[in-house]
Amino acid sequence: MSTTLPLDLHRLPRHVAIIMDGNGRWAQRKRQPRLFGHKAGAESVREIVEACREIGIEYLTLYAFSSENWRRPAQEVTGLMSILKKYLEAELPRMLKNDIRLLSIGDRQRLPEAVRAALEQSIKETAGNSKLTLNLALSYGSRDEIVRAVRTISSRCVQGDMSLEQITDQSISENLDTRLLPDPDLMIRTGGEARLSNFLLWQLSYAEIYFTEIMWPDFRKEAFLQALSEYQSRERRFGRTGEQLNSV
Repeated sequence: MSTTLPLDLHRLPRHVAIIMDGNGRWAQRKRQPRLFGHKAGAESVREIVEACREIGIEYLTLYAFSSENWRRPAQEVTGLMSILKKYLEAELPRMLKNDIRLLSIGDRQRLPEAVRAALEQSIKETAGNSKLTLNLALSYGSRDEIVRAVRTISSRCVQGDMSLEQITDQSISENLDTRLLPDPDLMIRTGGEARLSNFLLWQLSYAEIYFTEIMWPDFRKEAFLQALSEYQSRERRFGRTGEQLNSV
């Protein structure tokens, strides 16, 4: 791997989650329409996915379209859905070749029929792949996800299939959209903002958080490796002291 950043390949995060922010502002600074930035951002997606596969990241979750993003101007939403459909169709052969499995979280039923069909086809065809799991958060909102999990658990309790004592951290996690995935170890947000924006609120409880001023279209492999290097410089204590960790 050609990089000047020293990475310990034995201490990589197993699961990286990314809020891909800054496409629209990047385009506006270049006096281009916002969709110009979203198209450029698709190139960053391709490069980061390839970097994850190359160095051995097992899971990558990308916040591609939030449940709140439906409030954007109709023209931009339509353009984003078109970019998403083209990406899915163009990347399917690459995912099959590179042993990448595709998953998605969020309210898939709100997606346009053609986009949903392309997404479901890619998920189906890549189901047997195992080198990297690429998880797209589409029409996703974490509060909505948690509400749906609570409703499912409450229904089971009312029906007598589950007792109150059986409601645990684990049982809640098992009813979230991400039940097939480990919790993220590292969350990256590009674009200079420093908030979670309703993204994986439950799952990010113990994740390392990395904010960068770099806009998503400019966030390429070297910037990603810098984030991984910063991750490896931190001590993950999970409520314990550093002395406790060092004594293990």
